Amino acid sequence: MITAANRDGYAAANVAAVIEQAGVSRPTFYEHFADREQCFLTAADQVHTALIDELRVALERSPPERAEATALEALFAFAGSQPAKARFLMSESLAGGVATLDVRDRSVKEIAAVLDRRREALAPGAGAADFPSEIVIGASYRMLGARLRRGERALGGLARRMLQFIDHYERLIGERRWASVANHSAIAVPSAQRSSTLRAPAPLPPGRPRIGEDAVAENHRLRIMFATADLVREQGYTATTIAQIAKRAGVDGRVFYRMFADKQEAFSAIHELGFQQLMASTAGAFFAAERWPERMWKALGNLTDWLEGNLAIAHVGFVESYAVGPGAVQRVEDSLIAFTIFLQEGYQHRPIERPPTHEALEAIVTCVFEIVYRELRHSERPRISATLPALVYTSLAPFLGVRETDRFIDAQLASAAP
Repeated sequence: MITAANRDGYAAANVAAVIEQAGVSRPTFYEHFADREQCFLTAADQVHTALIDELRVALERSPPERAEATALEALFAFAGSQPAKARFLMSESLAGGVATLDVRDRSVKEIAAVLDRRREALAPGAGAADFPSEIVIGASYRMLGARLRRGERALGGLARRMLQFIDHYERLIGERRWASVANHSAIAVPSAQRSSTLRAPAPLPPGRPRIGEDAVAENHRLRIMFATADLVREQGYTATTIAQIAKRAGVDGRVFYRMFADKQEAFSAIHELGFQQLMASTAGAFFAAERWPERMWKALGNLTDWLEGNLAIAHVGFVESYAVGPGAVQRVEDSLIAFTIFLQEGYQHRPIERPPTHEALEAIVTCVFEIVYRELRHSERPRISATLPALVYTSLAPFLGVRETDRFIDAQLASAAP
């Protein structure tokens, strides 16, 4: 299963592919597993168990003041020595739907809990990264998964640079305030600045349409795209069928196939629309402010506001985007890199004794992605705008330092309070 999923993706790692790879018969497969998903989940659980066992041993052998460094070193060492298993857990598990995402997130949570328990032995005067452990581990999974998909094996340098990134958030253990994504109230965006909510056009009235063929086609295309987003949010990409999409959109199957070749193409279309609109909203807000910190506050404020107003499209982009295949995964990673443009100005804001590395910018954006992902996945009513302070802290602290970033955020929250 690990080999088949890594080679062709979750969708192609069916029973036929697995038994061919394993050299066993179909009846033998079903002696052990009820279906493909159970086999996948069992494999992912076994990889996670091996990883967390290695991490526990490493943490027990190191002093608590090196807990963060030890945990990340062990994580990256496992990926270097067991690349196929690491890729399977850290990357391919993002593609399988609700159950496999649960395995991935549980793995991240358990590793973060082991790290946090080891850090409890620190004295109040010791230093530690003031950053949520689950976000650090989740972002590390994403960064490692991307490199393992590309066939990279020299991961020691990335581990060192990730530790340098985490060092930017260090402060006394007794002063930490960002050990979890703070439960702030949702930030109210002035009505004149609120992002628009995208909606499908109304169905055409029965009978001969009074608009041109191009307008009819665009109406059908958009309704199919939004129906795809709604269904994917409700039940996941893998469980969604073209018949369900056509029914939700109010069109028949022939209309669907005139607009899109398959489900993947419809998904990609709504994903691309969401990315374009989100980038436009974020960039517009960024350039409306004068100083860089205020630009980041406004840009991330618009980003969280837009996502909260378009939850189905946000789910497509942040939760289900890996399920479609290699092309979609590359599109996600390209979009992450695109958002680092907003961080580049931090280097010119003022001289920095230890400027963040290029990988630190990638880590910042990946942590932002992980924070939003977790809010969308694990909240019945996602309040993405409430994550704005955590997103701003993540983005600014490597450039301004943790204390100045705290003061800036507190001032912005005070001015935004009713």
